[in-house]
Amino acid sequence: MKLVIVESPTKAKTISKFLGKAYRLESSFGHVRDLPKSKLGVDVEHDFTPHYIVPRSNQKRVTALKKLAAKADHIYFATDEDREGEAISWHLLTLLGVPQEKAERIVFHEITEEAITKALEHPRSIDQNLVDAQQARRILDRLVGYGLSPLLWRKVAKGLSAGRVQSVALRIIVEREREILAFVPQEYWTIEISVSKDTTPDERFVARLAGIDGNTLEKFAVKDKEAADAILSALSSARYTVKDVLVKEVKKSAPTPFITSSLQQDANRRLHFSPKQTMMIAQQLYEGIEQDKQSGGYITYMRTDSVNLSERFLSEAHTFIQSAYGEQYTHGPRRYSTKSKLAQEAHEAIRPTSVERAPESVRDFLTDQQFKLYDLIWRRAVGSQMNDALFEATTIDINADKEGSLQHQFRATGQRQRFDGFTRVYGIESEEVLLPLVQTDDPLTLHELSPLQHFTKPPARYSEAGLVKALEEHGIGRPSTYAPTISTIIERNYCMKEERRLKPTEIGILVNDLLVEHFPAIVDFNFTARMEDDLDKIAEGQQAFVPVLREFYGPFKENLDKKEVELKKQVNEAEPTGEVCEKCGKPMVIKFSRYGKFIACTGFPDCRNSKSLPDANDSGGSNDPDKPPVEPCEKCGSQMVEKRGRFGKFLGCSKYPDCKNIRSLTDRKLGMKCPDCGEGEVIQKRSKRGKTFYSCNRYPDCKYVAWTRPDIASAQGVAAVEVKSED
Repeated sequence: MKLVIVESPTKAKTISKFLGKAYRLESSFGHVRDLPKSKLGVDVEHDFTPHYIVPRSNQKRVTALKKLAAKADHIYFATDEDREGEAISWHLLTLLGVPQEKAERIVFHEITEEAITKALEHPRSIDQNLVDAQQARRILDRLVGYGLSPLLWRKVAKGLSAGRVQSVALRIIVEREREILAFVPQEYWTIEISVSKDTTPDERFVARLAGIDGNTLEKFAVKDKEAADAILSALSSARYTVKDVLVKEVKKSAPTPFITSSLQQDANRRLHFSPKQTMMIAQQLYEGIEQDKQSGGYITYMRTDSVNLSERFLSEAHTFIQSAYGEQYTHGPRRYSTKSKLAQEAHEAIRPTSVERAPESVRDFLTDQQFKLYDLIWRRAVGSQMNDALFEATTIDINADKEGSLQHQFRATGQRQRFDGFTRVYGIESEEVLLPLVQTDDPLTLHELSPLQHFTKPPARYSEAGLVKALEEHGIGRPSTYAPTISTIIERNYCMKEERRLKPTEIGILVNDLLVEHFPAIVDFNFTARMEDDLDKIAEGQQAFVPVLREFYGPFKENLDKKEVELKKQVNEAEPTGEVCEKCGKPMVIKFSRYGKFIACTGFPDCRNSKSLPDANDSGGSNDPDKPPVEPCEKCGSQMVEKRGRFGKFLGCSKYPDCKNIRSLTDRKLGMKCPDCGEGEVIQKRSKRGKTFYSCNRYPDCKYVAWTRPDIASAQGVAAVEVKSED
């Protein structure tokens, strides 16, 4: 019997389709051992030796694998081909206690019969350099986390934590927030004209002021209304003629195939998937779908920073594109090379395992989310092999002449697509702007002269996709770390999602400022990027991991001990409010937790009364005319109050914990009876995707739901609709 060990049961089931009865497929269920949670687990005095343990939850699995290994004639470790996968295989080899000659490592980028067969024909030994790189990262993260987190507990609030990469990600978010707060809008104006040829007055087009007397107009040249009015005055009674017409061909090339970061970014922008969600679904597609009994994995390995594609796929894609779309869509394989020096984790981009497996052909086997992501990956990979999209770009320069006045130049730009190329498969955001046919010296008729006021806008907060891009640009993290890094800072309440953007919380800003001031190396972009380079050198065998750890830990530990003495408590343990508890009469104080400030009774734990602190940004509170009134608790009649939890603000009953009723802040009664049951009231709610809808508050007894307000729907003759599909 030959034993093949992989990480997950799904992966084991998929591979078993291609192997005969001579093979036994088993899963390790991920890492089988790790550093202990209860202590540092690293002997810093003896070359940073890690003390691994088998968690209690894994012991039964390890015992079973040992029994199978003892009976096996040969063992193949078939874990993922990256540092984590290599480390899992190494841990398994160590735990199972089998001789080196009895165990081998096999690797593959896709779970197909061809790939598995080839891997078995070319086994290798475990790459200790990759293992050392993974161990170095794990030990580094443990040293930082178990060094800084207790300090944050003592100096800020219990439950806080810090990490080597997550702290840098948090700094990026906080610094963007400060840019937004410090931003001062700058006013500027643009001047537009609506004109047409004298012979075709209906074919109007818009041009913008681009220059005065031959000098190009800068963005802020027209800085206020007075300057705009002066230009309008100079243009009164002006004659407009076509100065020049330029038509040129513009090519737009297909984007490269997906790597981990670009997949996360596009899935976030197009599908609204978080990086964590994207990687979870990609893992399912890579391992294969259980309902599809005949096929293997749907995509290649999803943790990669290489844009290379296999020769087999290039050939298959070329043939497929010719057959499906026509010979004009491909002139042969298009090869891409990775420009980044960091690309070393894998040897191929993310692509479908078979180009013939078009998304619609496998629709029945996939969930909606799996289908959307597979469709995106398939289209990106196929589109990368298609010819450029061709556009015709037209520029019309217009002179505005008036005797005794400076000459003003306007410019109109247009674009139309001549050949769709790769956009037939992988669409891009592009809008055609058609301009009429005009010639040099054609006179034009002015229909409208429009001064437009503008104000510069502050930089936007980072979306999850934007943060991944920023981390990648700084050289921080690697394909396997982007998603867990972002998930960690959200889960620990260092930032929250607001309109799909990342906004730092009060506690996040406090932690960031403390680290920036007292542990600058930990949150320094260049330092963190250099550390990633050192880990890469360890993986390539160019550097030993102990010297890297020693160089980092010495200064870090010295500074940590120093700050333990110097730093005082960053927040008051209890700040008086002047209020008394409505339950027991004792004073109420402001306290600080990992979720920020809140008001609590000093009689704790005998009295557990607490409530959220009024929002500093809430100008007006309940007296704000634009803020809907808070209805009383529908369960006990007490006042509902605004509170803040780990997932943001919500309404909770003031009688908590006697009454545990909670309600979303977006739920609002409209003061009208339900048109279906006549008993309940219609409330305004918000779906998971942020879209407003209306339903009966007696749900599920009454299932009335509509996208349009009942009073408006009645006036327009709109019937109630099923909302469930939007979620």
